[in-house]
Amino acid sequence: MEECFDLVIIGSGPAGVSAALTARHRGKSALIVTTAPEDSMLYKAEHVDNYPGLPAATGAELIDAFIGHARRSGVQIMRGRALAVADLGGVLGVSVGSDFVQGRSVVLACGLTRAKPFPGEAELLGRGVSYCATCDGMLYRGRRVAVVGLATDAPEEAEYLRSIGCEVEYFDSGRARRYAVLGEERVSGLEADGVQYPADAVFIFRSGLAPDSLLPGIAVDGGHIKVDAGMATSVPGVFAAGDVVGAPYQVAKAVGDGNIAGLSACRYVERLAAGDK
Repeated sequence: MEECFDLVIIGSGPAGVSAALTARHRGKSALIVTTAPEDSMLYKAEHVDNYPGLPAATGAELIDAFIGHARRSGVQIMRGRALAVADLGGVLGVSVGSDFVQGRSVVLACGLTRAKPFPGEAELLGRGVSYCATCDGMLYRGRRVAVVGLATDAPEEAEYLRSIGCEVEYFDSGRARRYAVLGEERVSGLEADGVQYPADAVFIFRSGLAPDSLLPGIAVDGGHIKVDAGMATSVPGVFAAGDVVGAPYQVAKAVGDGNIAGLSACRYVERLAAGDK
């Protein structure tokens, strides 16, 4: 996508959709970047009875209704895993798998990521640890790779690696619970529940990244992104909403956060257009 959107929103839950709808109501363009809805904690909820007007809805019903509303309002939706956000000088760039999108502002509504990096993961990122099969898979054609599948689309990513000639060893929560990435200068293997498996690369697929991995340098506190009353983060042009900014982890609160973040992002874009940062 070559278009520069007014708002790029990472996450299609209640906070992300609320921010996108607010942007559209103010005449701004909005793109939601999202992994499979099934990866969200809300989607798995069997019974949500505290969201006004929609009693006894399932999480899946709420998510489907939110995304349908967004589409009808002209919000564009891109399926993919956001890997990084970067300041490009005047605009913000978001890496989505092997693709790249641009926005005048970014709203982080990616939910609460409880998973901590595996031992060795951060140290060997870019040296055999990857989060993107289409980006890095060809580097390991004909070589042994380990895939840790913790997201809905992980089997599809593993199949892609096989299709380009990688020798894939696949792991999921049914096979192992504890992982560590092995290697000194480069990845040499994966340890799963104490058993070591040789590998030239480890591809890790989670539903989302921790905020400070997605955007290094962003201020966090206890795993939550720090925001002001307008949902602005410590990074100019970047806002956050929903579970990622803290409790209570409820749909109604996330929708309100998203509305505030959307309004603040729109005002930021308007100031940019007026030449006032």
